[in-house]
Amino acid sequence: MARSNFIFTSESVSEGHPDKVCDRISDEVVDLFFREAGSAGMPASQVRVACETLATTNRVVIAGEVRGPDGLCHEQDDGEISVNTDKIVGVTREAIKSIGYDQKGFSWRDCQIEVLLHGQSAHIAQGVDEAGNKDTGAGDQGIMFGYACRETPEYMPAPIYYAHRILAEMAEARHAGKEPVLGPDAKSQVSVAYENGKPVRATQIVVSTQHMEEGLSSQDIRKIVAPYVLSALPDGWVNDDTAWHINPTGAFVIGGPDGDAGLTGRKIIVDTYGGAAPHGGGAFSGKDPTKVDRSAAYAARYVAKNIVAAELAERCTIQLSYAIGVAEPLSIYVDTDGTGKISNADLEKAIRKTIALTPSRIRDHLQLNKAIYARTAAYGHFGRVPEPDGGFSWEALDLVDELRANAK
Repeated sequence: MARSNFIFTSESVSEGHPDKVCDRISDEVVDLFFREAGSAGMPASQVRVACETLATTNRVVIAGEVRGPDGLCHEQDDGEISVNTDKIVGVTREAIKSIGYDQKGFSWRDCQIEVLLHGQSAHIAQGVDEAGNKDTGAGDQGIMFGYACRETPEYMPAPIYYAHRILAEMAEARHAGKEPVLGPDAKSQVSVAYENGKPVRATQIVVSTQHMEEGLSSQDIRKIVAPYVLSALPDGWVNDDTAWHINPTGAFVIGGPDGDAGLTGRKIIVDTYGGAAPHGGGAFSGKDPTKVDRSAAYAARYVAKNIVAAELAERCTIQLSYAIGVAEPLSIYVDTDGTGKISNADLEKAIRKTIALTPSRIRDHLQLNKAIYARTAAYGHFGRVPEPDGGFSWEALDLVDELRANAK
């Protein structure tokens, strides 16, 4: 039986955290390949990107495997270069600039950028390329999880949702010029008390943020960030018993990749459910949607969210599993933690009736073969609002009626 009274903690990191800088760059490369494929008349389904980024003091290294229009650094018949090193360097600098890094130790203007991308392995390609059949194989083996619950209107666990909101509101104020003292690098952590299984208040709040002026104390920073914390959290969640830890180590002027090296894919719990649900282990950023680490995790969230929205369960965990080159999922597992209106086995049957979960069907249904990924790199891939161009399509609630009908 699930516990009713407990405290649970989740953390978030800002877009300027070193690892998130790398996630953003990797996803900008994915988006670049999709945009260039469209311009060159290449089917978007043929784009392949597996891009890893490392960032440290005034240096960025981008490596991985790709396939795009005419490959990387190859001339087209008209002499134009479709995807080349200069374009990749260009989107990298723009990403760093957008985040806000123009500091001595890490600046969009002059940091050294090394591009080490090369063609995708033919042995991998043979299992995932379309060969006359619609349902192509998965880009790799693996297990993926999706989760949804009723703790917030966005069907997300409360601790991670509010940890994201604190940093997102601080970043919005920084970009708008309202808080010029704040730097791009920041972390948050929220400990939430649950009573009778419901989140009711914050017991501990942690915010560590880079600041651009020397000599500021923790109390000085608290005065700046407290309004954004209070705005992000529900009314009444912060009281006299709530403990605050604002820049608890003191000065935080040196930040971003200059203060700590970053890598793509090191914040996978931040990207998902803050530890409130399982994670299959695969990162999202830098991967095109033939990689089920990304697309199937999105699909699992999509289905879990629609199950909860359909009032078939109060919370729902879904696991999908795949083998490289095999189209159909090896297994579909549902766990509603005792909150389901029907059995977990019957929900699994309803899912199979409602949506095809082969990699190509997922990509088509959620319209994932698009340049929609850089926006996912910070503040969570889930609990977001679906966008008109197809961004965050996996957050839509358009399966509710069909799931209800198939669950009968």
